[in-house]
Amino acid sequence: METKKTFKFYTIFEHEKEQADLREMHKSGWKFVRVTGLGVYHFEKCTPEDVIYQLDYNQEGLDHKEEYVQMFRDCGWEYMQDFFGYSYFRKPAAEAGSAEEIFCDDYSKIQMLNRVQRGRLLPLYVILGCVLLPGFFINLCSGHFLEMTFFVPALILYTGIIVRFGLMYLKYRR
Repeated sequence: METKKTFKFYTIFEHEKEQADLREMHKSGWKFVRVTGLGVYHFEKCTPEDVIYQLDYNQEGLDHKEEYVQMFRDCGWEYMQDFFGYSYFRKPAAEAGSAEEIFCDDYSKIQMLNRVQRGRLLPLYVILGCVLLPGFFINLCSGHFLEMTFFVPALILYTGIIVRFGLMYLKYRR
């Protein structure tokens, strides 16, 4: 069996892009097998087919994995794996009909974003509020401008992550 490995990096906001990329790979004859390490995607050669991939972030579901996976199986989704809190599912597009997505409405998408926020962003908020902001202001007030140069890029990065998440959240709220 011919295999292929690719490296891709997706942020926590790009699950839809990741889903679309996996779908395109399958259409071009490469079936997703698993993701390992920090973004090493493993594929097997297959007959090109339109297959829909969906990701769900649900730590509570993983605590009751059998029931969680069975719920998706009952709806025709094949469970692939869990990776950094995300569960991977797929279904041939021919079987999906009009319900191509696990989350078929904005409310359920918002619920998933809430789970991502609690699981992934809450630690970032704590680091921002307890380490980065105090460190930045302490160095600013004491005139340690060289040390402050560490905090500026980190603050920009964290602010960008939080703003991007907020915009995505607002998009689904509207």
